[in-house]
Parts: sequence; structure tokens; C-alpha cells
Amino acid sequence: MKSMRRWMPGLLALLLAACAQQVATPGPFEPQAGAQCELDGMTLADYPGPKGQINYADGKTAYFCDTVELLSMLLQPEQVRAVAGAYTQDMGHADWDHPHGHWTDATKAFYVRGSRRHGSMGPTLASFAVRADAEAFAREFGGEVLGYAQITPDMVRLDGAAGGDMGM
Repeated sequence: MKSMRRWMPGLLALLLAACAQQVATPGPFEPQAGAQCELDGMTLADYPGPKGQINYADGKTAYFCDTVELLSMLLQPEQVRAVAGAYTQDMGHADWDHPHGHWTDATKAFYVRGSRRHGSMGPTLASFAVRADAEAFAREFGGEVLGYAQITPDMVRLDGAAGGDMGM
């Protein structure tokens, strides 16, 4: 009995640590049919281009019909809700006109700003899991490749100035 008491706290700590790691990173969730954008109520499936989602630490998932909306929410200085994960679609694999699945970590993705391809809100930032796919897209449709850290709040304003001087 004494030997069990010695190793039981260690085992309990190990089990709790394993459970905490699983809860901390839930991964992306595929939106249900009819899922709507958190900001404007648009139905995600009705529009082309990459979508986004934020999984908050409180368990709520917010979907966005465009990467501009997703990135705007992530980069807002007043964002105070704890984020467990943020995802966008890898357009190197998803169909632009009817994107489904192929989620990638939004903070590790590469984005093409200023291309001729539009998303649900007009000019958008095309998202890719692999830089080479983003570069190939930029060669075909124009634009510049940026990493997440290079995107500024001014590039993803929701007042019609998405993408800087591109206008809507």
C-alpha cells in the first residue's frame, strides 16, 4: 500500500498533463451545412475563396466567409478572448469556387495579397499551407506572397480597404 501511495501522485500528474494537451489544441472543425459567418451572417458555402475559423478557449468556434475577416479578428489589438486555434483553408488543395476541408493553421500559412482572384468580400488574401503553392498562385493570378507575421491590421481592414490600395 505504501509503494502505491508513492507512485500514484506521479501517475495522476501524467494523466492530467496528457488530458490538458488534448484539450488545448482541438484542431479545425468542418462547418456544418448552412454555417454562417460570425461577422455578417453570410452562408459560407455560398461564396468562393478561402474561409476561416477561430476556436476560442471557451469552446466556441467562429467561422468567417473570408480570410480578410479572419485575419482582421486575429490582428485586432482589442482582441481579448483567448484563442485556442485559428485556421484557414489551404487553397493549394481546396477548390476555389467551392472550398471544403483542407484546413491549415492560419498563423503558419502563407498568403497572397493583391491577386486577381476574389473571395466572398471581393479582394482577399489567398491562403496556402506551403510557400511554393502560394508562389505558383501569385505567378498565375498576380499578387505578393506574405507570411502571417508580415500581415498588418491595415491590410485587413473591414471598411472596404482590404488589401491596401486595391479598393472594393
